[in-house]
Amino acid sequence: MDLSPNPESPGGGDGGGAGGSSSGASSSAGGGAPQTPSRYEAQKRRDWNTFGQYLRNHRPPLSLAQCSGAHVLEFLRYLDQFGKTKVHTAACPFFGHPNPPAPCPCPLRQAWGSLDALVGRLRAAFEENGGRPESNPFAARAVRLYLREVREHQARARGVSYEKKKRKKPPHPPADHAGGSGGHPPPPPPPPPAAGAAC
Repeated sequence: MDLSPNPESPGGGDGGGAGGSSSGASSSAGGGAPQTPSRYEAQKRRDWNTFGQYLRNHRPPLSLAQCSGAHVLEFLRYLDQFGKTKVHTAACPFFGHPNPPAPCPCPLRQAWGSLDALVGRLRAAFEENGGRPESNPFAARAVRLYLREVREHQARARGVSYEKKKRKKPPHPPADHAGGSGGHPPPPPPPPPAAGAAC
């Protein structure tokens, strides 16, 4: 198989980056051109094309109708070779450390978050391309269990707990900087009347 997808890369490798958007911007200057797809839609189309290429290169080749959850798992494991996330093995001295102090030979894998987002995009693309929801291989129970297993393993191996991420506190309004309780300084007093202006 000669595939080199990279779901973690925001631009991909298909020329859909700055060059593609500049041509879309010039054509839309006339006002009649359709709007360029969102980043999510563009990524979903790239992922769908990559999966289609994977099915065509499969031995034996597979049609979409033949695809099952087991084939989706094969595809996700295949993508690990393009991963950028260090996942420590249990024998590694840095197992469980989120920031290891030295390099180690542990493998790079696709991050759980990338795989989860990828499966979500492919699940939507399957139904948009005529697949029936009840036969969607990306929604198979085996795929959900695999993603949960990857998440738990990476959480242990890297010392990161995906469940206990701290939520950012909402920013406080900058009301206390003026020193008053209301946030705005009191208005200045009116100027005194000019001398002799009363008569």
